[in-house]
Amino acid sequence: MIALVCGEVAVRRPDHVVVQAGGVGYRLAVSAETLRQVPAVGRAVTLHSHLIVRDDALALFGFAGEEERDLFLLLIGVQSVGPKVALAVLGGGPPRELVGALAAGDSARFQAVPGIGKRTAERIIVELREKVATTSETDGPIVITRGDDPRRLARDGLVELGYSIVEADELLREAAHDTPEELIAHALRAARR
Repeated sequence: MIALVCGEVAVRRPDHVVVQAGGVGYRLAVSAETLRQVPAVGRAVTLHSHLIVRDDALALFGFAGEEERDLFLLLIGVQSVGPKVALAVLGGGPPRELVGALAAGDSARFQAVPGIGKRTAERIIVELREKVATTSETDGPIVITRGDDPRRLARDGLVELGYSIVEADELLREAAHDTPEELIAHALRAARR
């Protein structure tokens, strides 16, 4: 795994940069937010990175900070969100602002990204809202949590089954069970009534 690339900027394009390190040029796909922080050609740069291995390609992605890389990893874990769409989301602002949009349930912000419709925006919010948080409103690191709350997991499961977030919350309102499976079973029984 290539986790960090340090070297000199050799090429700077709207969607990627090439960093020369140890006589090798590494092409890293970057978000617009990271690109704003990459210096001019010939200057030193350090980018956090993530390598995706596919049958037909090795794709290296670069990030200005660990928080952005962590958000990228969460985003590509969401169904219907691939690496290109995840980079487009990250280009919408600093990681702290994106975490704020997740916390606020601001689906319009995510729908503004090309390739993301209403359903995918809602899925991103549902799946990631409780996995990210900041230690304070103005500063501090972004914290990735395990997100193992049974009600949240049950709500996520119902959304995956096709219910809207509002419908899922309504179906779970009266449920008084301890596991996500029991909560989902209760919700599905309530939906049949």
